[in-house]
Amino acid sequence: MPTRPDRHRQAAWVVLAQPGALAALSLGVLAGCASTPAEPVPFKPVPAARIVQPSYTEPGTGLVAVNVRRERSRDVIVRFRDALVYIDGEQVADLMNGEHVVFYLSPGVHRIAVSTQFDPVVEMRFTVTADTRYTNRASVTFGDDHRIALRRVAQ
Repeated sequence: MPTRPDRHRQAAWVVLAQPGALAALSLGVLAGCASTPAEPVPFKPVPAARIVQPSYTEPGTGLVAVNVRRERSRDVIVRFRDALVYIDGEQVADLMNGEHVVFYLSPGVHRIAVSTQFDPVVEMRFTVTADTRYTNRASVTFGDDHRIALRRVAQ
């Protein structure tokens, strides 16, 4: 007895053979890889081996603590990238996913910047103040386009 071709399987192949159908299917699969924050857990301190300038991490008289943290991401594309951190044009540390580092800086305006091996340097003017009404915390994130970003955040 001859076998009849499966009509459902034939219909599926006809749909996938149409231009754009495969592209739409691919975009649907990739949409699941969009950058989403991971579960909230405490930040880990950056290991001393990845602090390039340890003098910035030592407390001192008249210095103010500035916390730079790298937000966690589930996105595999950015999860394993290291974020290079610069203060006033000098590389000071290398942050990985979910890590933070505390720098001790003099009050006033400083330049804090970040980059990766794939991104240009993103820099911002950061006013360090001892006034407790303001926060001295910066957050390193990656956008949906997988580009690094830096912003000042509240407590």
